[in-house]
Amino acid sequence: MTKRVRPKKFLGQHFLKDLSVAQRIADSLSLDGYSRVLEVGPGMGVLTKYLLERPLDLTVIELDRESVPYLRNHFPQLEENIIEGDFLRFPVDQVFKEQFALIGNYPYNISSQILFKALEHRDLIVEIGGMFQREVAQRVASKPGSKVYGVISVLIQAYYDVEYLFTVDEGAFNPPPKVKSGVILLRRKENQNLGCDEKLFKRIVKMAFNQRRKTIRNSLKALTGKEFENEFLKQRPEQLSVDDFVKLTREIEKLQL
Repeated sequence: MTKRVRPKKFLGQHFLKDLSVAQRIADSLSLDGYSRVLEVGPGMGVLTKYLLERPLDLTVIELDRESVPYLRNHFPQLEENIIEGDFLRFPVDQVFKEQFALIGNYPYNISSQILFKALEHRDLIVEIGGMFQREVAQRVASKPGSKVYGVISVLIQAYYDVEYLFTVDEGAFNPPPKVKSGVILLRRKENQNLGCDEKLFKRIVKMAFNQRRKTIRNSLKALTGKEFENEFLKQRPEQLSVDDFVKLTREIEKLQL
């Protein structure tokens, strides 16, 4: 029998030990219109166990070389579906040709990067579920006007509906992290067309929040290169909804023609 896996600080590992939390995360996936699921960083398979009880086609990707043989030993039914590697370098569209969901107890140190990578493959990833550092989960789910509303809030919510499901205390993990965790579920919106130049949209959002204490007019001066009037220019970025940023992008597109 393979020995237990040691949590590694350099990988940001905090193994979930509360089985009721694992069950709730596994049950959060809707499986609506898809059956394939990719779990990121399964570790010793606490979440994997409950995912395998659901009617889905599971693949797992794990970077930790100590975890891979443990998973092979304890979950022989996954033998052909265990990928040893880094999700951030994983060629998603070469392996997955159909719609799938992403799930995991994500390493805190790369969780935002995981979300941004998933966003790049939103044509394939219909749902994203799992556990993040609570601060990140709150940021992703926050609405305009919130102090934590920012770049990741706008860019994710442009393409996904976000639901904050529940908070998890430090004691649910081994070793316990220094912060609480939050479980969220992202469901891809049916309409993926923003109706504006999406590269410009992303650039505007990032520029605006890079100077979040300034008004939109001052943040975007370098981009527009000319004066123009718009209802949002006197506001700060955290006051603008996704739709507001889309409208602003359309106005700036006209200036650049």
